[in-house]
Parts: sequence; structure tokens; C-alpha cells
Amino acid sequence: MSHAALIVIDAQESFRHRPYFREEDVALYIECQQALIDGAVAAGIPVVRIFHVEEQGAFSEASGLVRTLEPLRIGPVATFRKRRHSALVGSGLDVWLTEHGIRRLIVSGIRTEQCCETTTRHASDLGYEVDYVGEATLTFAMTAASGRVYSPAEIRERTELVLADRFARIATVEQALAGRPEALAA
Repeated sequence: MSHAALIVIDAQESFRHRPYFREEDVALYIECQQALIDGAVAAGIPVVRIFHVEEQGAFSEASGLVRTLEPLRIGPVATFRKRRHSALVGSGLDVWLTEHGIRRLIVSGIRTEQCCETTTRHASDLGYEVDYVGEATLTFAMTAASGRVYSPAEIRERTELVLADRFARIATVEQALAGRPEALAA
């Protein structure tokens, strides 16, 4: 039985209908996210899908866009819907993780600095070991109050910097699938 779970956060079509959405980094994200999903399934690590939902707009159930981002293929063991940034608030995910003896989370999905980072921090504070797989996250350029535009690569670098060794182990797809060295030595 695996004590880890792969959490795929908000990898949904809703984002394609946001004004900031850009296709530039989507192909690489899909490649890394799919490798992580496929590797988790092969390793017996349960895959959990999270959808963000809102009352109106592209994130509403009525929009028909609260579905997996194409062409990603995912056959999750469980799907949860959230209304907050952290996947652990009000979704039932925390209960499911406890019931299944999960102690390590592998975090991936959309957006790098928003729901993925928030879920990582929250999970760490709750006592989970967390592997943050930045290459299997996606975000979009952002403009600061100063007018400076931050690229997706800069946002990912900043997110990994603030999470590293405080809230998570920053891992590649391969490292996350291999587990944690200290766990392998035990």
C-alpha cells in the first residue's frame, strides 16, 4: 500500500477561458504532468484530481469547462471540488487522505504560485511530507504593481525558492516518483 498520493490540482479547461491564458508553456506542462500521472499509476501511487469551482463563469459547473485540460489523460481514484486556494479546505480531500493512510503528497497542477503553492504550504503545516513538482505545474505571466512583468519561469523559480526545505522538497518528476531517500533507507 502506498503512503503517497499524487494530487493534480485544477488541471482543467476553465483556464483556457481566462484572459491571461497563453499556450506557450502548455505542451511542456502536459508532457511533464502526464509523465507524473503515468508514473504514479505504474508505481501504485493513487492519483487524486482536484477541480476548482465557482458559482459563475468559466469555473462554474454549468460552463461545461470543469473537466480535465486537454489532451491530459487522467483516471483518478478520487475527484474533489474546491472553492478555495488550498485543496485541503472544504473539499473532503483531507478526510480521504487520512482514511487512506496517506502521509506524503506529490503536488502538481495549475497555477504554480496559487493553488499549488497554497496547498503545499497547508499540507506541510498539517504534517504531510510534500514533494512539489514544479516542472509539472503551469502558470502564466503576471504584472506587479510596479509594472514589472514576471514570466512563468520567474514565478516558478520564486515559488520553488520559498517552498524549498521549508514546506516541501522540490522534486523533478523522476525524483517524486522515486520517493524520498530517507524513506527508502528505512
